[in-house]
Amino acid sequence: MDSAELSRRAALLALEKKAKDLIVLYIGGLSPMADYFLICSAANALQARAIADHVEEQLATQGVMVRHREGYDRARWILLDYGGVVIHVFHELERSYYDLERLWGDAPVTMAEEIAQA
Repeated sequence: MDSAELSRRAALLALEKKAKDLIVLYIGGLSPMADYFLICSAANALQARAIADHVEEQLATQGVMVRHREGYDRARWILLDYGGVVIHVFHELERSYYDLERLWGDAPVTMAEEIAQA
């Protein structure tokens, strides 16, 4: 599965667990660290873990394994690194504080609605 399809699949999985304000940033032309950042919010730690667990478990059934995971215990900012795709599941307050959308403001953005309709 290429990075574009992986980001789309992960986005759909996060939306199944009611991820809020989901966007996908294409950072491939801006950084060598990944092709895509998927950023979404959760209302609380329980929902953040549920989103991360669901994405990780479902992708694993397709043979796509997470390379690195951070922040799961506190669940304020969970990061799932899949190489070409890095998934950020934020508690709402942390998302506004770190404001990755602003930091990567030059990156093309795909909104959840566009992903769900594709």
